[in-house]
Amino acid sequence: MTLFAKPPPLASSRSAQALFTDPDTWSAYGAQWNSGEQKSLQCCAVHDKTHDVKTFIFRCADFSALSFEPGQFITVSPVISGQSVSRCYTVSSSPTRPFAFSITVKRVPGGMVSNWLHDNLRAGDTLLASGPAGSFTPVGRPAAKLLYLSAGSGVTPLMSMTRASFDLAAGLDIVFVHSARTPIDIIFHDELSRMQARMPGLRLLNICEGRGADPDWAGPIGRLDLALLSERVPDFKEREVFTCGPQGYMNAIKSLLEQGGFDFQHYHQESFDIAVLNKEPLIEQASVLDQQEGLFTVTLSRSGKTFSMSSNQTVLTAAKKAGAIVPSSCSQGVCGTCKTAILQGTVEMNHNGGIRQREIDKGLRLLCCSKPTSDLVLDL
Repeated sequence: MTLFAKPPPLASSRSAQALFTDPDTWSAYGAQWNSGEQKSLQCCAVHDKTHDVKTFIFRCADFSALSFEPGQFITVSPVISGQSVSRCYTVSSSPTRPFAFSITVKRVPGGMVSNWLHDNLRAGDTLLASGPAGSFTPVGRPAAKLLYLSAGSGVTPLMSMTRASFDLAAGLDIVFVHSARTPIDIIFHDELSRMQARMPGLRLLNICEGRGADPDWAGPIGRLDLALLSERVPDFKEREVFTCGPQGYMNAIKSLLEQGGFDFQHYHQESFDIAVLNKEPLIEQASVLDQQEGLFTVTLSRSGKTFSMSSNQTVLTAAKKAGAIVPSSCSQGVCGTCKTAILQGTVEMNHNGGIRQREIDKGLRLLCCSKPTSDLVLDL
């Protein structure tokens, strides 16, 4: 076993900024971890970040290093009350440190998995997870000037990006604007402040809705608006924007930027909504007429299982009804967990960002949002 992953060479012909957005940089740090591939993770430590946010640090059970891109997420699958339940969480650590990685989780009222993690997961425990996945990453989008906009636990993918640029000494010009309810709710406040002191290109701006228990808070009070953004980040229209937070926050940010005349070719937002992912997937019902009009045969190449399905069902729904074991989580075409190679046949896929074009070109499809247009052979 190779104990240490070999980092990419800092060739003189390549700038640190170019390394930051090059996919080969991150694949060089460790073994590829496919989004549908489950691994056993061991929890190394648990750290409180705020009164309702904890960071869980993991390593692979076989001590292997893993590659991922800053901003991507994994899908964890704890067993709760005898059932495996899956949820997506962004990797908050940097891929430059591939032997141990972390997720940072806010306790959500009524949230089954977030509450279970906070109440039960301890150092030494193991957990199944699959991933990483997601296209909310600066990889493949070279830009020297960045604007990170986050609210609440939406800070986590942007924290991974910031940690990565810090470790690479990438020399990027980053303005990081974070919105929180009160000063005690600011996640990663101390670490980001330390990085700002040592990273000339990093500027932080924290905005709180209220002072809460901190009457000495001297930062802006209220919510981010165009006037405040224009005052603090006058060149925001020249920056590549990455934003993550509750759906209402991201909608407000898009409206704000539209008012400011921002070019949305340089806008990127996290595509999954926690509220959507926490819902139980709908069970699709195929009518007798539809079944008669379009029946296709699906063969699973590895297990040898064969079943029939109608053209108006997703492949994931039909496969699970047939008893096939298919890793899945969001059922919305977002998380990438059910990504599978189509060895023969064709499907119609309407996804929501959970798969990249280069993966599609390799024959991969998201089964949760793919409907057959012919007989299929799947790599399952």
